Amino acid sequence: MSKIAFITGASSGIGRATAIKLAEGGYNLILCGRRLDRLEALKSLLPKSSLVKILIFDVRNRNEVESQIASLSPEWKNIDVLVNSAGNAHGLASLQTSDVDDWDAMIDGNVKGLLYVSRAIIPMMVERKKGHIINLSSIAGKQTYINGVVYCASKKSVEAISEGMRLELTEFGIKVTNIAPGAVETEFSEVRFKGDLERAKKVYEGYQPLLPEDIADTINYVVNVPDRVSIADILIYPKAQASPGVIYRSK
Repeated sequence: MSKIAFITGASSGIGRATAIKLAEGGYNLILCGRRLDRLEALKSLLPKSSLVKILIFDVRNRNEVESQIASLSPEWKNIDVLVNSAGNAHGLASLQTSDVDDWDAMIDGNVKGLLYVSRAIIPMMVERKKGHIINLSSIAGKQTYINGVVYCASKKSVEAISEGMRLELTEFGIKVTNIAPGAVETEFSEVRFKGDLERAKKVYEGYQPLLPEDIADTINYVVNVPDRVSIADILIYPKAQASPGVIYRSK
């Protein structure tokens, strides 16, 4: 069987673009998400040479994560690459005025969800003494910004988890790569602003943001370097961005 990539958040954005890129490179895929219709539509676009398994679960639900991964047949448990792409941002407000439910959504998805999935898959990689884990952090994990305290905290947690995984798993031949994108045009801002499309659109006005395909290209690169090479951490900005809060827009 060809190499297997397990991708969370595969129904949209970076996860979807990564699935397409890795399938083009000959990977078989386990596509994970909450929206079956989108995952089936994605599957129909992939090369027929790639075998595809779809798992429906919310990474925030530990029981769903564990039961769905446990349901994989033995040959599908030989996972070579885990891409922890699922995540979210909810709201943009000061700590004292932000919605506590938004905190829970971000911490449960960005931190606990990543941990649930990784905890279910890492023992399989350890047993085989091989594997590669890609964690999608953010520039928010590198530098905190106003009105994003909890989101930034959740992504700083991803950075710490990536570092800890690398310390614990290198002896088993498992690589860990942390990827921290800057502004990427996906559904991210639509979710953050709770469906306010006009406000979401303004985030990307006046400059060229990164595309999901740019991050997928990066993931494809890091999983295909020589086995002797382990790329630990990558920070990626669009050309117009200098920091989380500094973007040079056209007049």
